[in-house]
Amino acid sequence: MKLRKMFTAGILTISDKGWSGERQDKSGDAIRKVLSEIDVHIVNYDIVPDEKNLIAEKLTQWADKDGIDVIVTTGGTGLNPRDVTPEATLSVVDRVVPGFAEAMRAESLKKTPMAMLSRAVVGTRGNCLIINLPGSPKAVRECLETILPVLSHAVETLKGRVGECGTFE
Repeated sequence: MKLRKMFTAGILTISDKGWSGERQDKSGDAIRKVLSEIDVHIVNYDIVPDEKNLIAEKLTQWADKDGIDVIVTTGGTGLNPRDVTPEATLSVVDRVVPGFAEAMRAESLKKTPMAMLSRAVVGTRGNCLIINLPGSPKAVRECLETILPVLSHAVETLKGRVGECGTFE
């Protein structure tokens, strides 16, 4: 699938073990692989621990200073007390885009009832779309496949390049 226009992306993995080097970042690698199959230029990548302030700072920096079009996070969306990615994301977004998260959960529910435990959110900060994904590589691939058909349209709309959603092809 080719997107209409290239856009930039950042991949942010939230994982205490990944940050400390105790675990390989397979979910970040899965995001990179899926995005490399479409016309996306990955400009930033990092791993941070499950710390709300660190996550929020990185999201803010990438959206505001680096001007990234889409930030895709992985990890920290479950019920573990250390899982704070949704809270960090909500603390920095201007608007929530619930349809993305609803679609990902609905599609994931077809495969596992555990999808109900995902607290992933999606929102915008300025012209940047921030997408939370679960921490497993399989869930990352499945969720990205669910939202890819509308991702470029969302980016183009945020950039002011698309005025009519009814003309989506």
